[in-house]
Amino acid sequence: MPNNNTATYIATNKSRFIEELISFLSIPSVSAQPDHRSDIRQAAQFVKDQLLAAGADQAYIIETTGNPLVYGDKMVDPQLPTVLVYGHYDVQPAEPFELWHSEPFKPAIQDNNIFARGASDDKGQVYIHVKALETMVALKSLTCNIKFIIEGEEETGSKAISKFLEDPANHALLKADVILVSDTTILSIDQPSLTTGLRGITHLELTLTGPNRDLHSGVYGGAVGNPIHILCQMVAALHDENQHITIPGFYDKVVNLTAAERTEFNKIPFDLQAYQQALGIETVIGEKGYTTLERVGIRPSLDVNGIWGGYTGAGTKTVLPSQAHAKITMRLVPDQDPSEVIETLSQYLTSLVPQGTRLEIERASQGYKAVVLNEDAMAFQAAQKALEEVWGKQPLSVKEGGSIPIITKFKEQLGTDVVLLGFGLDSDAIHSPNEHFSLITFEKGIHTVISFYNHLARLRENKLPV
Repeated sequence: MPNNNTATYIATNKSRFIEELISFLSIPSVSAQPDHRSDIRQAAQFVKDQLLAAGADQAYIIETTGNPLVYGDKMVDPQLPTVLVYGHYDVQPAEPFELWHSEPFKPAIQDNNIFARGASDDKGQVYIHVKALETMVALKSLTCNIKFIIEGEEETGSKAISKFLEDPANHALLKADVILVSDTTILSIDQPSLTTGLRGITHLELTLTGPNRDLHSGVYGGAVGNPIHILCQMVAALHDENQHITIPGFYDKVVNLTAAERTEFNKIPFDLQAYQQALGIETVIGEKGYTTLERVGIRPSLDVNGIWGGYTGAGTKTVLPSQAHAKITMRLVPDQDPSEVIETLSQYLTSLVPQGTRLEIERASQGYKAVVLNEDAMAFQAAQKALEEVWGKQPLSVKEGGSIPIITKFKEQLGTDVVLLGFGLDSDAIHSPNEHFSLITFEKGIHTVISFYNHLARLRENKLPV
């Protein structure tokens, strides 16, 4: 367990830590909505100020072509390991507001959870690292050099930081032995885990155009193709009756695990009945022949994230719409190339377009490959030891279905290994109404991050690479 001085400092200052987190969560830093640009800047300023207050040697805002980055560091000794902490201060849109039990940007505490948009993804987890820095500086117990790079566009594709990383002139600033990220989950409050892989992701938006204007559905209905009907048929054709994705060649580079590997993967504790109950569904639906754990961890997926067109206001308006739209994301597994997948999907969708309509495909980002982490790395071992020390149980290795777009870019541009030391829970409702973050994991997370630095420094004493 953590030493007494660390435990005393965190316990004594816990209420203040939470009040500061509440202030952070109160900033509606929604990167997807232009109306929140001033809030984005306010959140960046908050992170900078809190890093300085925590004891960073320096912290400043880096202007970009998009939302600003926040950089900070605390350099102790060049002979010690250097850790680059990555996170993001932007959040998902909070809509639909009516489904929240409390206001999304007025944080509420209930049953040892803090409810707010961004509580778990990723402000609460970022703030763990800020308070770990403060604790170590205050106790003069810092055993590693720490750098921070906190961005404001993770929820919209990380374009600005990607461009920043592509410039070799910026690489020295971010040079480190390991990149530490807390934007993932653990299995439960009682069972810690370490994420060893993330699926890749691609985004695209479809616009199907029929007639040159909205038409009267009584005058033209049945005689002119309805773009909404047609787009729905096209989208439905992307899966077959077994929920396999029908894009030609989509599975060509998907590596199938052996029976033994699948058996080992499915040893991860998972309660299907509780999973269904928590989601309010009677049964799961997914790719035939695979378990729920496999479907979200080691298999690719395609989902329609939104579909719209015509009139959606109050009452009725009898129109046959000119256009229909859909947003699609695909989660990819190792060896699948986002550009290749987008190209084959585009070709397939184009082949489904009936005469008399026109399809436009807009690619929202370049896409990102799946991530597989090095479990033999010293930093990974340090994370294992830290979790076991603080939580009292050996962490399990898991693969997550989500994506953190910039992780691939870090590896490509900096050549630095990443450790995913997350503290969220699957039940945190990230990206959904009533997102929340456990204050138990918040406190334990601070202890764990401090323990990670200590174990990393001890392992480094053997003069081995991190």
